[in-house]
Amino acid sequence: MTWNRNIPGLLTDDVRLRVPLNRSNPDDLRTIEVYARLVATPNGTDKPYLVFLQGGPGCESPRPTLRDPGFPGWLSRALEDYQLVLLDQRGTGLSSPVSEPVGDAPSQAEYLTHLRADEIVEDCEDIRRHLGIQKWAALGQSFGGFTLLRYLSTYPESLSAGYFTGGLSAVGRSADDIYAACYEQLRAKSLEYYKRFPGDRVRFAELAALAKKGEIATPSGDVVCPSRLRSLGHVLGASGGAEKLHYLLEYPHTSRAFRHDLAELLPYGGRNPLYAVIHESSYADGVVTDWSAARTLPDDFREDPTLLTGEHVMPEWFDTDQELRPWKEVADLIANHPWPKLYDPDVLRTAEVPCAAAVYHDDAYVPRRFSLETAALLPQMHAWVTTEYEHNGSNASGGAVLDRLIKLAKGEIVR
Repeated sequence: MTWNRNIPGLLTDDVRLRVPLNRSNPDDLRTIEVYARLVATPNGTDKPYLVFLQGGPGCESPRPTLRDPGFPGWLSRALEDYQLVLLDQRGTGLSSPVSEPVGDAPSQAEYLTHLRADEIVEDCEDIRRHLGIQKWAALGQSFGGFTLLRYLSTYPESLSAGYFTGGLSAVGRSADDIYAACYEQLRAKSLEYYKRFPGDRVRFAELAALAKKGEIATPSGDVVCPSRLRSLGHVLGASGGAEKLHYLLEYPHTSRAFRHDLAELLPYGGRNPLYAVIHESSYADGVVTDWSAARTLPDDFREDPTLLTGEHVMPEWFDTDQELRPWKEVADLIANHPWPKLYDPDVLRTAEVPCAAAVYHDDAYVPRRFSLETAALLPQMHAWVTTEYEHNGSNASGGAVLDRLIKLAKGEIVR
């Protein structure tokens, strides 16, 4: 291994492997490149390894630095105990990234069906074997936790420990079940927000009426439809998000500040299109999702545009957003794809891997009650339920969440 020393305070190295696109069919000879960045401190090259599984889906791993105050706070804490493997999940970052649709829609949709957690875990195994590692630990944030759960369901013998931050996925639940629970949480968060900022409900109703008339737009000219506007509720799932939304609503909708800040806060932008196109597949444990978020929208949300939504992708966005528009037909095909099961409860019940999970009490994206159901399947799981942090607690805590999980998994603390 040849370490690079061009990042102050860190050593880095690159891993690039050619791997099969579709391991379920030995006759399929297509391959992709998978990239991971190894990170260690100068005195930490003999420490065990931890692979980081990024949230998403469709997002690359963070780029390491110790000088950017905005960088995830868990990095320094992780490096106290581990060398890191920062994986760019297939289709993201430097791992054969998917940027624009290629070929006809059915071909592109078929390609995207191979970018789920099941294949990401197989990529992890190829990297682990390539590095000659017998066992490594894994840290999964949000969707990365879903991927880690798949890892425990298929290769528990490869894991020395598993850390989940807002990422204990439901097992044996439909996407409809999960979205229904998420709407319950967003309803509560919306009402809590308006209780804190009473004038913002009237303000948001005014903006929703303007959006219905096509009078809300981003700087690029995209017309923001009502369902897109209410997706601003996704910020309520993160620490400090309520303040961001409130400050946005202070500006006139015709101002540059409003249009630019609106575009920045809206989820599911064009930089990482996979996040929107294959998002619902991350909840598909053996089901067809069929635009689940749109189908399960509660009646009171349909009647009241001030009730905000979170990680709920709506099909009409592929008409109104110019960067998502090329993916419209692909997204519809993905929505109707019959997904195989991701998790085996019987294997999870026998997975003797020390695990710890931060379960955020009011998580807007990963319902607490389903996370605790899943935690009960794992014999060495230490679930820590906290009201102190939102879904981004791993980053917002400056490393405190990961520190607690490491100590829980090691048995140094009990809760």
